Amino acid sequence: MKIERFEDLIEWTRQTHASLATCLARGADQRVESLAKMLLVYLAEHEKVLANTIAQIEKHADRKALNTWVYDYVSRDELTLRASCSQPYAEMTADEIARDIFNIHNQIIDLYRSLARRAEIDGARTLLDDLLQLEHHEAMRLAHQVGRLNEM
Repeated sequence: MKIERFEDLIEWTRQTHASLATCLARGADQRVESLAKMLLVYLAEHEKVLANTIAQIEKHADRKALNTWVYDYVSRDELTLRASCSQPYAEMTADEIARDIFNIHNQIIDLYRSLARRAEIDGARTLLDDLLQLEHHEAMRLAHQVGRLNEM
């Protein structure tokens, strides 16, 4: 996906979470082990909800901020996440799954944090701060829920 404006960046993030939800659900369908299957089901639903939340943010965001050019702030390397389905989740342990998901979320958080520091337009900075807070909050929530699953 070509990222030119903040709207494109948000769409890329939404697509990343939606794709991740699909991969996780596919992995859950192929699992027999109960803990990993429960984790995959939970994570798939979480990513699906997060993708929908990001779509709503995009729908209601300030049009000026969405139309702000982002290519000056983003290098090609920053937008290269590991393809979510390159290693099937059905073959990973629960710990490997959790580590992979946190890695992806941390990459997105780092990207938004970096962009928020460099944003020069207030509306764009506010939008990035909102997305950063959402991603950070959801990562913390995931960590809490994954920890609870591991206690079972």
